[in-house]
Amino acid sequence: MPLNDVPWTRPVRIRLQCGLERTFTGAYDALDFLENEWPLRHGERHERAVKTCRGALNGAIPSIVAREAFVAACLEAGMPSILAPWKRKPTTDAARPARLVAS
Repeated sequence: MPLNDVPWTRPVRIRLQCGLERTFTGAYDALDFLENEWPLRHGERHERAVKTCRGALNGAIPSIVAREAFVAACLEAGMPSILAPWKRKPTTDAARPARLVAS
């Protein structure tokens, strides 16, 4: 991850047109994909995603806006996002619930 990346709170996993899946963790990954590996067909949402990812990297746009623009561009290009489960941090001091004792 580059030093100037703006990570997303939840990664985006998409299914590429070839059938493979790829995960994007922040605005830098997404912008690199949008500019260098995007399918030939560019659309309105693609242009918006490029602008918002650049804006997020410059600190002018919230990362969540860039993430949503990227997801919309992928959908427009026929690369749907795949719902990935949340990864929860393991709790180190998990308290067990009290057991009820019948009298």
